[in-house]
Amino acid sequence: MDTPLAIFAGRSNVALARAIAESYGTQLGEITIKNFSDGEIYVKYEQSIRGEDIFVVQSTPPSGDNILELLMMLDAAKRASVKRVTAVMPYFGYARQDRKDQPRVSIAAKLMANLLVEAGADRVLTMDLHASQIQGFFDIPLDHLYASKVFLDHYRKNPMEDLVIVAPDVGSIKMARAYSKRLNAGLAFIDKRRPKQNIAEVMNIIGEVEGKNVLMIDDLIDTAGTLTNAAVALKKRGAVSVNAASTHPILSGPAYQRIEDSPIDELLVTDSVPLRKPSDKIKVLSVAGIFAEAIERIHTNNTISALFDD
Repeated sequence: MDTPLAIFAGRSNVALARAIAESYGTQLGEITIKNFSDGEIYVKYEQSIRGEDIFVVQSTPPSGDNILELLMMLDAAKRASVKRVTAVMPYFGYARQDRKDQPRVSIAAKLMANLLVEAGADRVLTMDLHASQIQGFFDIPLDHLYASKVFLDHYRKNPMEDLVIVAPDVGSIKMARAYSKRLNAGLAFIDKRRPKQNIAEVMNIIGEVEGKNVLMIDDLIDTAGTLTNAAVALKKRGAVSVNAASTHPILSGPAYQRIEDSPIDELLVTDSVPLRKPSDKIKVLSVAGIFAEAIERIHTNNTISALFDD
């Protein structure tokens, strides 16, 4: 007898979880998640999940309630005797704290990995980790998906002439190079320095952007300082247009205003994290189909490497 499958949603991104379930051809499982008066979280599965293969969809951007809610969902599932529980994390929070870059700081990404395993996760499914080496923090299987397929499909259907792919910082060069190859475009990158957290200053632009249509590629946008400063610098260097694509639209603090005030023509993002508010400059593409297919392949014990083919 085949093992039953069920998909459940945490509260951080119910819309994406519902879209994943619909793309898979099912409905979200019944679960109650609420807060008591003091803020304490309560989780209860409202249907039997004994012996089932379940997938819990929960992105973990701040606040810390999102990761805590996911941990409690995993714990409740284990205590309900599931056969296997997979933490589906379209956005893996705390991924930027992946090493000791200063004395006396936490390696929070490793802590999150430990907590997920301790809470009962049998495997993790995520997308566009800020640092790929985080996969090595886990002693359980981790499947790492990429949003590049939805972005590449979009730009192939909406091509730009004289296109140059720009990495807004050194850490994005590998990703930018992959887009450059697949879109037959030029390549450039921004040399920046970061005097302190959430503050970035453009130092140099390496590559030819004058008279070109520029597309900046990054995995996430937080305060949008790096992105908008780079856009201004690219315009000053003669770029005809400046567009950007990023998987995770965290968009905290002054991000929306910075984007509105910047020379960026269009920012393409995914629904890995719900937008706090709409913007005429921001367009959202869904990654629900990619996650649904990955869930199907995990459930049937088939390879997911075919999802990486472009």
